[in-house]
Amino acid sequence: MIRRSIGRAVLRLSGWAFEGPLPAARRYVLIAAPHTSNWDFVYMMAMAWANGVRLRWMGKASLFVFPFGTLFKVLGGLPIRRDVSANVVDQSVARFALAQQRDLVLAVPAEGSRRRGTVWRSGFYHIARLAEVPIVLGYLDYARRRGGLGPEVRPSGDVRADMDFVRAFYADKVARHPEAFTTPRLAEEADAPARVPAAAPSAPPLRR
Repeated sequence: MIRRSIGRAVLRLSGWAFEGPLPAARRYVLIAAPHTSNWDFVYMMAMAWANGVRLRWMGKASLFVFPFGTLFKVLGGLPIRRDVSANVVDQSVARFALAQQRDLVLAVPAEGSRRRGTVWRSGFYHIARLAEVPIVLGYLDYARRRGGLGPEVRPSGDVRADMDFVRAFYADKVARHPEAFTTPRLAEEADAPARVPAAAPSAPPLRR
């Protein structure tokens, strides 16, 4: 209740608003984009709290030590150890397996950095594919001061087709620093076979 009140107060005072319905899924990977400013985290958390969504997000284990470790955990942070044999994808998939009977919303800033890059990090895609959960397209649109959770996309295995859908969704979303936004594209798309455009291209499997 307190979190809801805080979240709503932050949105009201900042002039931001959440739009659209919440996803039908209770366990999913949430893309947090665009991500070009530290304010993105503030608005994302405010919207989550205002709607009663408990977000979990990944951070390197060294962040979760004194004096801020407890605060980051309260805010939903999950320490990721990069010095162990299991990589970030494996660790995240394992968390979904442990939370099989519970809600788990794992927020991933797919751009990987607030600076403009060449591709998105593909971890979000592989986590969802291996954990057999959908990807939800979360967004912030600074042009309208609106944010929300878009459609659910289930990885089809056709990376290029799935990312075509993702690119189309984020095409009209304006970042705080538009020049720093990285176009949604995965390195794996370069290895995907070229597709002959169909007369009526179909979207990847999704549901709201």
